[in-house]
Amino acid sequence: MFQGTVSISLDAKGRLAIPARHREALAQASAGALVLTAHPHGCLLLYPLQAWEPIRDQILKAPSFDPRSAALKRVLVGNAREEEMDSAGRMLIAPELRGHAKLEKQVWMVGMGSHFEIWSDEGWQAQNAAALAALQSDVPPPGFEAISL
Repeated sequence: MFQGTVSISLDAKGRLAIPARHREALAQASAGALVLTAHPHGCLLLYPLQAWEPIRDQILKAPSFDPRSAALKRVLVGNAREEEMDSAGRMLIAPELRGHAKLEKQVWMVGMGSHFEIWSDEGWQAQNAAALAALQSDVPPPGFEAISL
């Protein structure tokens, strides 16, 4: 289970150093094979290959003639790239994916249970502000009605 948020600097070659606290778990869950893809919200998704494959298969079952389904397929599956961590625990983020998420030097790696989201600093700050604003309602989002903290 991946959780927590960490700020990371990309190196000059566009490599992301996976934090030590997540490196071993990610390596075990992925057997070295990772999938990095674009997300419509402007971030990247990082999955262990074994966790990504059933999601990919489900996405590919959607009807291709529906414009929204086809668009999601193009974004999620069309941008998916298999990557590996190097011996130093770094992973290269391809230029086109860095461009999609507007990643520069400072990025945020956000654990989401089965995967990570990777955000630009600006994108993550905007996402947090939007999330807090959306949660100002007294009505909980669907699925959260019975959760108590």
